[in-house]
This record gives sequence, C-alpha cells and structure tokens, in this order.
Amino acid sequence: MKQKTLKGSFSLCGKGLHTGLSLTVTFNPAPENHGYKIQRIDLDGMPVINAIAENVVDTQRGTVLGKGDVKVSTVEHGLSALYALGIDNCLIQVNGPEFPILDGSAIKYVEKIQEVGIEEQNAPKDWYVIRKKLEVKDEATGSCITILPDDDFSITAMCSFDSKFINSQFATLDNLDKYSEEIAPARTFVFVRDIEALLQSNLIKGGDLDNAIVIYERQITQEHLDTLADMLHVKHRNANELGYIQHKPLVWENECTRHKLLDIIGDMALIGKPIKGRIVATRPGHTINNKFAREVRKEIRKYEIQAPVYDPNEEPVMDVNRIRELLPHRYPMQLVDKVIAVGPNTIIGVKNVTSNEPFFTGHFPQEPVMPGVLQIEAMAQCGGLLVLNTVEEPERWSTYFMRIDGVKFRQKVVPGDTLIFKVELLGPLRHGISTMHGYTFVGDKIVSEATFTAQIVKNK
Repeated sequence: MKQKTLKGSFSLCGKGLHTGLSLTVTFNPAPENHGYKIQRIDLDGMPVINAIAENVVDTQRGTVLGKGDVKVSTVEHGLSALYALGIDNCLIQVNGPEFPILDGSAIKYVEKIQEVGIEEQNAPKDWYVIRKKLEVKDEATGSCITILPDDDFSITAMCSFDSKFINSQFATLDNLDKYSEEIAPARTFVFVRDIEALLQSNLIKGGDLDNAIVIYERQITQEHLDTLADMLHVKHRNANELGYIQHKPLVWENECTRHKLLDIIGDMALIGKPIKGRIVATRPGHTINNKFAREVRKEIRKYEIQAPVYDPNEEPVMDVNRIRELLPHRYPMQLVDKVIAVGPNTIIGVKNVTSNEPFFTGHFPQEPVMPGVLQIEAMAQCGGLLVLNTVEEPERWSTYFMRIDGVKFRQKVVPGDTLIFKVELLGPLRHGISTMHGYTFVGDKIVSEATFTAQIVKNK
C-alpha cells in the first residue's frame, strides 16, 4: 500500500470547546513522509508542531500538543478522522489555541475528507506491525491499554463509570472501513457534576448542548443547576428530571464509549505510523492513551527498520527453480533460497544458512561467520530478481555491481540463522542502471544493510 494525502484543502469553522473563541482549522495536502503537523498561523513566525506523542503537554480534558510556549488543544477528533481514513500526510493550520469543537464528534472532518478526496502518493505506507503483546497500566485509575498481534487495525474499548446511566459499556471497531458510520458521529460527553470544576479550571467556555452530551444523574438543588446553566448560557431545566441533556438524542445507547474509542484512535495517530494490531482498552482516557502511544514509539525506535513477517509454511512467490530461471548464479554463489513477497519496488527473500556453506571452511574454522560481502551479494541478488522478474527472456540478462555505499554490519551471521532480505528500489530503472537499498534481518534484528547501484546488461 502507498501513502496517502488529501486531494485538496478544506476548512472548518466553529468555536473552541475550552476557549470559546471563534476558530478556523484548515487541512492541507502534504508531501510524502511528512506525517501530521499543526501550524499556528495566528502567531508570529507561524510555528509548526509535530503531531507526535512526545509533544503532548496536557491530557486533562483533551489532547494538548505543545512546543515551547506554543500550544494547540482538542486535536484528537481531527487526527482520529485522518488516521481512520488512511491519510498519512497532512499539514493542519489553525488560527488559535485549539481546534473548533464542531458538534463534538469527528463526523464533520470525515465528511470534508470524503468531499475533497484522497490522493495516493508514490512512497510505500510505513506500517508498524505488532509482533508481541504490549501493555500499559495505571494502577491508580484501573486504566489499561493492551495491543496484540493482528493482521489489521482493530480496537475494543470498555468503560466503567460511576453512573447508573452509563455504568458499564463497551464498543468495538473490527475494521476501519466502518469508522465513518459507526464511530465518527459519536459525540463527546460530560457529567453535570464535573462542569463546575471544569469551568473553574478555565475550561469548556464553549461547551453547549449542541457540541456535547451532558449527563445529569446526581440530583442537585434547582438554584445550583440554574447557576450552572447560566454559566454555560443554556436554558434552565427542572432539577428533578435526571437523564441525558442535549438537543440531539443519543445516536447509540453506547455513544459515550464509542466516543472514547474515537479518542483512542486520535491519540494513536500520534504514534506517527499506521498500526497493524488489536487494541483492547479498559477505562481509557487521554492520559493512558498518551502513555501507551509513547511506549509504542519507544518500541518503534528500538526496531528502527521492522523485519518483514516470515511464515515458513506459506508458499513462496519464487521457489529455487524460478530463481534459477532469472539469475545465472549457481552453487556456491546462489545466495537466495526463495522469495516470499514481491511488490512494484520491494522484494523480500530468504536464505537458510547451514554449517555446510563452503565459505565456512575458511571463514573461520574455529568460529564460522558468514562474510559480510556475501550478505551484500545476497541482497543484490534479491534486487536482481526484482528487476529481472519484469523483463522478457531474463536468462539473457545479468546484473553487475557499479557502486556500494553506506554499508553497515551490526551482528554476526552464523550457521543456523535464517536471513530475511528486504530490498527496495530507490528510483526507477534508467538506462539499465538501478539504485537499491537492502536490509538483512535475523529474527527482528538488522544484521547488515547497504545501498548499491547495479547495471542490468544483456548478455552477448
């Protein structure tokens, strides 16, 4: 899959939930590998904040990104829509300290994205595939987020509130294709019992019954309720009537938990890469969401380039016979046993290193180590397979090294290792010359890498 951006720009206007200011946010196309960036166009120099988990400076009642004195809050709904609709690169410009709250959901963002359209770019989508269970807990609150290996991105949220109206709920999204209909319209919510404290903290100045679900489930005096209504500039209501208070009725009985799921997706967008894994969130909130996103980013940095998934039970794309049809190499110089994946610009090959390899006789008798130059040769053979697989009469062509750069050897390769090669074309084939970058993995670890230029020559 390729990276994606917007086909055009769009803007949304409204008031800020916490500031009450009139705000405009504009979403713009961005180049490959740009990621999500937010620009404060109302400030001198129009500073830009990278939308990554480490830049979150507050999670009290929303996700707040900051860089020095520059902050932008309530970003989670817009980022949730971008992530769920597969947008990888976007420059977001806002003329104030937060995104407009709109109707309290992500549906307006989804509608605008669908209206302007999505454009596929040339760079491959940089998935982070979850290979093992990762869990983050907060013992004080009972919050927990776990992610498990899965073939796609999916999420389950389970919430428990001290309220008879939404005591325990759960919501599940098994496929992001259903996000627009099943999650995006879910609105944010607040309990009446929390409103006074939020107002005293200089928050929710722009809150009203059009942009939030308000839950009144613990009776207070009529005078107290009237005071809160005046502070929010909404009509008075009977203090004896408990229940949900908003102009638009609930879309789903579990709308509040669906909104929690929406928020999780927005906070996972700050990981910086699309994820393949299943998230299970118990009592989620922006604080635990951010802790979890930071932990995933630590894992990504630990494995800066992720090894391809290799299942030895799967049928290869090219077996040894097909490889011999494409490459002139034979024993002892055929260094690729099979190919397990081929794309337009990428190939993944496998070699099983045994103690019977001829080079181990002299390299070295007491400590067998595969020569690094042969690892590069194996990567180049994979690259040759990628190119020769596209030409007619491949047996009439040969591949020759012209240049090798940026070689790194990080770990020994010894008998018993299974090498997985990932080779990517860095540009189109021109005049028979191709530049590629290759990685060699053992398990999850990179053991070597190199950039090499080769020429494809027709045999005489």
